Amino acid sequence: MTEGAAPGPAPGPAPGPAPGPAAILIGPPGAGKSTVGPLLAALLGVDFADNDAVVEAVAGKPVSDIFIEDGEQAFRALERAAAAAAIGAHRGVLSLGGGAVMDQATAALLAGRPVVYLETGFSAAAKRVGLDKPRPLLLGNPRTALKALLEQRLPVYAKLAWITVPTDERDPAEIAADIAAQLPGEGPGRGSGEGSGRPAGGPDRPAGAAPRS
Repeated sequence: MTEGAAPGPAPGPAPGPAPGPAAILIGPPGAGKSTVGPLLAALLGVDFADNDAVVEAVAGKPVSDIFIEDGEQAFRALERAAAAAAIGAHRGVLSLGGGAVMDQATAALLAGRPVVYLETGFSAAAKRVGLDKPRPLLLGNPRTALKALLEQRLPVYAKLAWITVPTDERDPAEIAADIAAQLPGEGPGRGSGEGSGRPAGGPDRPAGAAPRS
């Protein structure tokens, strides 16, 4: 597995509304991004986009096949391009793949964005991903690979997040409601710059968003 160096902390959000996603979900495999994302989008009245699904549509094959047939470098290039396009143009809820934020260019694009980290522990992640299922980055000894992957990525997720929401032993609908309550603005239209917008806040989260640890 080859990933870029861990990026530094994300700068705080800039004053006023910024174009782009209403929320960007990050987190490790098994965090529930593809499950919570559509629920959150429904609450906000916006569309949901899964960056991995975009990559698969462009490549014409599943992520696992891209890794096997073309290699991780080819996948990361597709992932980087898809993420850049979505962060700049998508106005709904966007889910990024677990390793997308390890790319310096992608991490830089997240500065000043409503990044939501779905926090998941090893036990919950292992249960959700199913270590008996083939995953490109968990080949060999899946438990050891997952543990190493989490140790590398978790600090990065935490640094990039505006909002951190625990997910272990929680219902996806509850998680989505928790996120919606912490995002700045109220109701549909947050992703399009309507409502109260995104006022300046602290270095780690937008104003009006309660910290979660």
